[in-house]
Amino acid sequence: MNNNLTLPDGYQKLLSTISDTYSDGYAQAARAVNTQVTATYWDIGRHIVEFEQGGNTKATYGATLLENLSRDLSLAHGKGFSRSNLSRMRQFYLFYPNCAKASHKLSWSHYVELLKIDNELERSFYEQQAMLENWSVPELVRQKKAALFLRLAVSKDKEGILQLAQKGLTLHTAADILREPYILEFLKIPEPYHTSESNLESLIIDDLEHFLLELGKGFTFVGRQYRITLANRHHRVDLVFYHRILKCFVLIDLKKGEAGYDDVGQMNMYLGYFENEMNVEGDNPPIGIVLAREKDELLIKYAMHNIHSQLFVSKYQLYLPNEEELRKEIERIYSENQ
Repeated sequence: MNNNLTLPDGYQKLLSTISDTYSDGYAQAARAVNTQVTATYWDIGRHIVEFEQGGNTKATYGATLLENLSRDLSLAHGKGFSRSNLSRMRQFYLFYPNCAKASHKLSWSHYVELLKIDNELERSFYEQQAMLENWSVPELVRQKKAALFLRLAVSKDKEGILQLAQKGLTLHTAADILREPYILEFLKIPEPYHTSESNLESLIIDDLEHFLLELGKGFTFVGRQYRITLANRHHRVDLVFYHRILKCFVLIDLKKGEAGYDDVGQMNMYLGYFENEMNVEGDNPPIGIVLAREKDELLIKYAMHNIHSQLFVSKYQLYLPNEEELRKEIERIYSENQ
C-alpha cells in the first residue's frame, strides 16, 4: 500500500520544516559543544600557568608537573589528558591570554594545528583564513604544508603582510586571487616530471576538490576544454571557473613547459571572447591565468605590453615550496620597509 496517497495536505512542508529544524539545531548544538570544549581547555591551560607562576611570572616551569597531571587526570577522567594535550592547553592560554579572541568558529583540533606555528603573524593568518574559507582540519594542514601565507606574503610590502595576518586574504581585485607559485603536490606526479598538458588537466579534474582549495575562496567550476568558435575555427580553454565574489569568469590555460608570448596572445583572445559573448548583466571583465611550469619574467613583461585585460602568467610546482627560502625573502621585505 502506498501511504503517500493518504497523507494530508501540507505534509511535505511539515516534513521539510522538521528536517530543517533538526539540522539547524544539531549544527547549533555542535557549535555550542565546540565553544565549551575550547573554553574548558583554555581554563585548564590558565590553571596550569597560574600554578607555575605562583604569583611570580618569572618562576621556572616545573619539568615534571605535566607528567604528574597527565597521570592523575587520566586516572580520574580517562582519555584526553596526555602530556602533549596538556602542553597544548598551556600553550593555548599563553598564546590567547584573552579567551574571547579565540574564535568559536574553529574547533580545538584547528587550534592544535595553529599552536604548532611559532610565528605570530603566520599563525594569525591561518586562523583568519580558516574562518573565512571554512577550512576543515585536513584543509588547514594542507595549506600550512603548502606555505600559503609565505607564498602570498612574498608579493607584498610590510603593510600588506600585516594586513594578511590581521584579516586574512580579502578579495577585491583580480590580483587578490593569484598564487605565485601554485602548488599541485596533491597530483602526486613524481620527478622527473613527464606528462602532457591533457594528462595534467585530467589529473586536476580528478582531484578538483584539492585544486579548488589551492585556487582559494569563491571559485565555482564551469567546465574543461570549454569550446569557443571564432571565424569557423574551434578553440578550447583548458579550465573555466566563475568567481562568485568577484563576479567574473576565470579562465585557466595549462602549459607543461615555459609560457611563451603566443600563450599570452591566445589567452587575451579568450578574454575578449568571454567579455563580449559570454558575460551577462552584472558580470565583471573575465580574468585569465596562463599556468605554466616556467616563465621568463622579461619575455612575459614585453608580451603583456599594452595588454589591458586582467591577464596573468603564474608558475606551478609539483612539490612543496622551500619554506626557509620564502621566510628569508619575507625577512628581506620586512627589513627594507623599516
